[in-house]
Amino acid sequence: MRNKIEHGLEMTVFNSRWLLAPFYLGLVVGILLLFIKFIQELIHLITHVLTAPESEVVIGILSLVDMALVGSLLLMIIFSGYEIFVSKIDVANHQDRPEWMGKVDFGGLKIKVIGAIVAISAIDLLKTFMEIPAEPSEGNIDMYMWKVIIHMAFVLSGVFFALMDRIAAGTTHH
Repeated sequence: MRNKIEHGLEMTVFNSRWLLAPFYLGLVVGILLLFIKFIQELIHLITHVLTAPESEVVIGILSLVDMALVGSLLLMIIFSGYEIFVSKIDVANHQDRPEWMGKVDFGGLKIKVIGAIVAISAIDLLKTFMEIPAEPSEGNIDMYMWKVIIHMAFVLSGVFFALMDRIAAGTTHH
């Protein structure tokens, strides 16, 4: 009797991983929403490229790069997270299957996510610096300072995540 209860409990806990599947489907919807904003920004950029100053065109292109990085980050989280926590994605023979799919563990996913966040933050910081007026106000200077501090916090977090993974890889696993 006890073994049946224990087995039933373990199967319930094991099958509860499927509760994460809707989260990943929600992230797929997030990619779709981002795609709509990407197209909207691209159309705006195309229709204003001849009249806009060069700096606005560069900022528009950086916005497109930013959205592409966020979309790639979402896709990486969807694929890796689903495979790590829910179930294997059975597309092994598909010619377009990404090389890294099925090979990213949780530690690798953390590093890839923080790397993408640092890249996104750097692009946002670059866009901010490109929009600095000739005479920045006192309030703007504080905003620039905080953006740099936040970006550096992301960079340091990435370095510490990588360092922790390196240390963990060198320890004996039990």
